[in-house]
Amino acid sequence: MKQGADELRALTAVRGLAAWMVVLFHIRLAMPGVPPEVLAVLAKGYLAVDFFFLLSGFVIWLSYADRLRGGGWAAAGDFLKRRIARIWPLHLFVLAGAAALALLFAATGREAGHFPFAELPLHILLIQNWGFTNALTWNVPAWSISCELGAYLLFPLLAAAIDWRRVPSAAIVAAVAALLVLLHAVFAADGATALGQDIARLGLIRCAIEFAAGTALCALWLRWRERWRMPALLCALIAAALFAAWGAGRMAETLAVPGAFAALLVALALTAGRRGNPLDAAPLHWLGEISYATYLGHYLLWIAFKLAFVSDPRAVPWPLIGLYLLMVLASSAMLYHWVERPAQRWINALRLPWPGLALRAAPPGSPRG
Repeated sequence: MKQGADELRALTAVRGLAAWMVVLFHIRLAMPGVPPEVLAVLAKGYLAVDFFFLLSGFVIWLSYADRLRGGGWAAAGDFLKRRIARIWPLHLFVLAGAAALALLFAATGREAGHFPFAELPLHILLIQNWGFTNALTWNVPAWSISCELGAYLLFPLLAAAIDWRRVPSAAIVAAVAALLVLLHAVFAADGATALGQDIARLGLIRCAIEFAAGTALCALWLRWRERWRMPALLCALIAAALFAAWGAGRMAETLAVPGAFAALLVALALTAGRRGNPLDAAPLHWLGEISYATYLGHYLLWIAFKLAFVSDPRAVPWPLIGLYLLMVLASSAMLYHWVERPAQRWINALRLPWPGLALRAAPPGSPRG
């Protein structure tokens, strides 16, 4: 059975599930009566971002690497225009909501240290996590979008410098391993033992390394997709072994988790579109389609929700938790259909100020990064 980019819908579904892990991570301490074992799992929800970074590199390589080669500055400019169209309009819309919330705080005498207006220009430009600040402020989840923008700026150089098609498979695997070991070494040198530590300083390099590894993982998928069963099984076993070693305390999070996610991503890609794959279900795919809105919008909605409905944020009644989650789902759909997609189409339709190659849109049904 041949498999192409249009059959990787399952990866979009996984992105949606990962976005909801981030949502639950941010509200976990407000949910009463959650068993300690479940709370421990939710406390690691920040690791979903590492899967996002790997998946982003995978998807961008699949969609754009070939079209960038030989296209020159015009192709690179069109690529960057499309990526900015993908991430910036919704970010700016949500940031405007944050500014309105900050002004409300100031007008009512509430403490608004989380919204430093001096840093707002950095957030507008999406460069707030490029080493200019020492803490996460405004719309906290947008730190990773800032890092993604950095990876996008580097990607045309990466695509020009490395053609994974010319590299032996064993060397690609070695390159992925080397990148992930480098990531671990960077965190170890900083004294960090968890991937969520010191995000303001380490987030950008965390993203860049995992994004680069994701591009190589895509090259492996392209080679293995025809004879996929054994590679998929081996990757699944590697992912399980690394997760087990991390859970048992035998391997550091900064090494085990990115490695496990890398292997899991390849396994998921190889099994995407196969008969009986539950991740191909339409509802899960829809969650993935609106996942960017879920990821960007839920944090500020939680702040506003607590102001409006919650008296004790340490123990929010379950009916209110359910109401908030429904509001996240509904607002994600509205942001996706009324803001994200229209703005993306409008920017993509703009003509660049120089002639040359214009990149075609990604194939229908391919996982959008």
